[in-house]
Amino acid sequence: MLTAMVGRQGLRYARGVPTPAPNPPAPHSPDIGPADETAAERLLGALRRYWGYDSFRPLQQEAMTCVVEGRESVVVLPTGGGKSLCFQAPAVCLPGTAVVVSPLISLMKDQVDALRECGIPAAAVNSSLSPEERRDVADRARSGELKLLYMAPERLLTDGALSFLTTIDVSLIAIDEAHCISSWGHDFRPEYRGLRRLREVLPGVAMHAYTATATERVRHDIAQQLGLGGDQGDGAEMLIGSFDRPNLSYRVQRAKNKIGQIADAVGKRKGESGIVYCISRKEVERTAEALAELGVRALPYHAGLADEVRQRNQEAFIQERADVIVATVAFGMGIDKSNVRYVVHAGLPKSIENYQQESGRAGRDGLEADCLLLYSAGDAQTWRRMTDMSDPQAAATALAAIDAMSGYASGVTCRRRALLSHFGEGYAKDNCASCDVCLGDLELVEEPLILAQKIISCVARLEQRFGGDYTAKVLAGSSEQRILDQRHDRLSTYGLLSDSRPAAIRDWIEQLVGQGFLAKEGEYNTLHITETGRRLLKGDAAPQLLKPAARKAKSQRQAAGADNWEGVDRDLFERLRTMRAEIATTAGVPAYVVFGDAALRDMARRRPSTLDGFAEVRGVGQKKLAEYGERFVAAIVDHCEQTGAKLDALGAPAPTPATRTDDAEGPSAAALACFGRFRNGESIDDVSAALSRARSTVVGYLNQYLRHEQITDPAPWVNAAHARRVEEAIEQVGLRGLKPIFEQLGGEVDYDAIRIVATCVANRE
Repeated sequence: MLTAMVGRQGLRYARGVPTPAPNPPAPHSPDIGPADETAAERLLGALRRYWGYDSFRPLQQEAMTCVVEGRESVVVLPTGGGKSLCFQAPAVCLPGTAVVVSPLISLMKDQVDALRECGIPAAAVNSSLSPEERRDVADRARSGELKLLYMAPERLLTDGALSFLTTIDVSLIAIDEAHCISSWGHDFRPEYRGLRRLREVLPGVAMHAYTATATERVRHDIAQQLGLGGDQGDGAEMLIGSFDRPNLSYRVQRAKNKIGQIADAVGKRKGESGIVYCISRKEVERTAEALAELGVRALPYHAGLADEVRQRNQEAFIQERADVIVATVAFGMGIDKSNVRYVVHAGLPKSIENYQQESGRAGRDGLEADCLLLYSAGDAQTWRRMTDMSDPQAAATALAAIDAMSGYASGVTCRRRALLSHFGEGYAKDNCASCDVCLGDLELVEEPLILAQKIISCVARLEQRFGGDYTAKVLAGSSEQRILDQRHDRLSTYGLLSDSRPAAIRDWIEQLVGQGFLAKEGEYNTLHITETGRRLLKGDAAPQLLKPAARKAKSQRQAAGADNWEGVDRDLFERLRTMRAEIATTAGVPAYVVFGDAALRDMARRRPSTLDGFAEVRGVGQKKLAEYGERFVAAIVDHCEQTGAKLDALGAPAPTPATRTDDAEGPSAAALACFGRFRNGESIDDVSAALSRARSTVVGYLNQYLRHEQITDPAPWVNAAHARRVEEAIEQVGLRGLKPIFEQLGGEVDYDAIRIVATCVANRE
């Protein structure tokens, strides 16, 4: 639940409605309302008229009231919490033009498009405009036509722009992505520091800062740097929403078959929008290609691509011509796509703030969404190598953030509780029922203290001179030559965990590092025992170590927000979704600007037969009712007449398709590279020669392809006569194994052919 934390009441600027500039009357009058109407009533009226909402979301009323009353504020709301409305709705209610500082062209475009769709005059000034277009925007601002004007900080702080602002009636200044102001933040941008100059140019105009991710230290730094509510920022209203996103589910997995794990996550949300984040550009390209080979509409996005390619891929994703965007962290900050149903991190993010922001791009519409983090031991070291060490203070902050993220990934406490704790927020429930820890996907080893003592004792016996891989091999009892040469096979800890795989021991070492019992030091990440680790050796600490849990059936799992589909006619939802895409393509705007998924689900649940009924759908404002109402109602009525579904049936249950099951492991990355060749009918020998792989290896890849694509015809790879004989033998002896089939055929058909045919036969069942 969101709470408002109000800061100290210090000296404030005298605020109120700014004195109008001597301009002609604005063509778009503010929604001031009757004289006896309260601020809350005016704001709620604007929400109903333009956005189709009949209530405030948590903390919105407090944040909006600060704006209309001229009290400067720092507002922290999670992604999807309705942060933009906190300055957009007041801007509509106040005379003049709100100036919005925004860091990205794509972010400005999305918000301006969405505002215009709601009937609100808005514009942005940025480098994508021609000189004529910039002059037109300036003229509209001077005439009082615009309610919101978006500008980047770099352009805003030029002498020409500052001079221009003095010629228009500025109602308020809203600084979006305000965490960029603070050097303690995760995305510091020096140009944001200059925004305090607006104080000199626009005295008496209230300034407000908005962000989705800011610790207490960052929040107070924002207020101080901008001088909100006073020179030291000590009079700003601090309105801090909960960082909890109840509609998101969180899972963390060790990266094993990474491509297979990603493909599995994408397959569970087939046809829905998702983002896959990778650390490097090369990994982005490989992952996008692999998903495309699997038939997924996936596109890459990273800074190494040409500008036009990046723009084209981004627009394809926004307009739903692509389902998945595979990207570096350069993607997403300016994307207001509300119906992203999952975010996969294919590597460790560099901070919890980054993870909160990036994973928070899922489920912005409030509907259920999945967040999957895949990480490996080398991810943290990759980020450490990429850290700029020239500024000691900045480097120390960055390294601490990497360590905190590593601790989250290797931790065994509720993921939701761990995230909230980082931002200074508690979590009252014992079980969130929507993360891998609380759902029981992970299990703890039975005697973690003894296991941890064995591992740390081995680090001590190795004199803290070796890394995790070597230590794991010593504990496993490896006979590798270098271990024998070092005479470490004579240590008391040699082979102490010989009943465990080295990979499992390696995981436990990483978990002990993440929990602070061990530390990695130096260029080669040698393991060192911390003070906490020494206490553990004495039995004075309580580690928690994980082992993989048995896979549970889907029916046993609780999905966050699963009831958001209750009563929704899914066939009607898909029809409306297609109609939305057609309208968006014609209009040249993102599909979610027309209607969000939450609105489409509400339509498919209510199934209104009249415009009055359609107006009750959440997310339908006056302009959208007039513009789209008749078309959508006609489609709903037509669907119900064809299918017999009940019209005007709020909450009436609709049948839902059976849940699709997926192979947990999925195909390997090497196999995926061959899928295109198999799809084109290339022979095993041709693929073997092209890739310089053994024939038996390629047969294994082919069988992964056959299983994944559910191929039932072995004809391209086994001649018809042999295939017929194998099928007859299977009818005689069944699919109990390959050897009985081989023997039934008298050894006249080789195992490779039998294996291929058997896979195709199994796919028919």
